[in-house]
Amino acid sequence: MMKKVGLILIGTLFVVACGQTPYTSSPSPAALAESPSSGNGRSDKSTPLAASSPAQGQARVGFGFNGTVSGFPTGEVFLTGGGAYNRTAHFVDAAGGFKCLADVLQGPLSTSINPDDPGPCRAGEGVRWDTAALLPSTTFKCTGAASETLKTAVTSDKTVVLQADFYRASNGNDESFTGKIIVSDGDIAPDFPGVNLWVERVGCGAGRAMNFSK
Repeated sequence: MMKKVGLILIGTLFVVACGQTPYTSSPSPAALAESPSSGNGRSDKSTPLAASSPAQGQARVGFGFNGTVSGFPTGEVFLTGGGAYNRTAHFVDAAGGFKCLADVLQGPLSTSINPDDPGPCRAGEGVRWDTAALLPSTTFKCTGAASETLKTAVTSDKTVVLQADFYRASNGNDESFTGKIIVSDGDIAPDFPGVNLWVERVGCGAGRAMNFSK
């Protein structure tokens, strides 16, 4: 009889134990919400995604333009295009059309960086440009004359300074030239009123359809 009672008690304990919810060491959703850390010693709010994405989205600036520049001893260039940039994240994505309207015989557009197609950008050449880098600032002149005051353009929410690559149709996806450009929705040169566009050692111009927006 004692053996039967013992077996019954053991069986009862086994059934009760099997019916209980197993223990887990993982925190519940509520505990995760209340916890200041995610188990790696850092607050969830301090992760790059949570902290930086909204700020980067707010800081991105879009722009568009077209215009013609000249002023140095030789050359005239037409540019059009646009894109977006973010100064905080050092991000830029911009491109557009490009054409030399007159031979450029000084500066970066006078010397091809493509060894298979040397020489300057001649009148009628050029098909497009894209961006190699977003620059914080650059010094510049509109004519290159020794008597002209050297000016500085600074990248902001209304002005962008870019290192651009320029392509001739004959060079396909290989850059033909590289040089700096400035695009702005306001005057960039106090001594040249109305100027808001510049190409390195080609000159300045009054760009049209300038549009900067956040």
